[in-house]
Amino acid sequence: MFQGIIDLDSAIPVDATAIPDVLFERGLYWASGRSGVVNLVAAHKWFNLAALKGHADAIQRRRELAELMSDVEIAAAQREARAWMTSQ
Repeated sequence: MFQGIIDLDSAIPVDATAIPDVLFERGLYWASGRSGVVNLVAAHKWFNLAALKGHADAIQRRRELAELMSDVEIAAAQREARAWMTSQ
């Protein structure tokens, strides 16, 4: 597991060919508040992308998050995931 600090100002986007574990870790990052802020929309987005790449745990995490989110938040996360996929 990653035990460091991520500099979001100099970070580059994860490539569309990224392995599912990397996408899953990004979901955990936002869901856990490692950044100092819990962002359920961002977490759902990354879990969704990991699930699309076949990460089985991401499907469950995404489902758990969805129970805590409003329909508007879920729709925003889905839009962001689609936008990420089409920008790659």
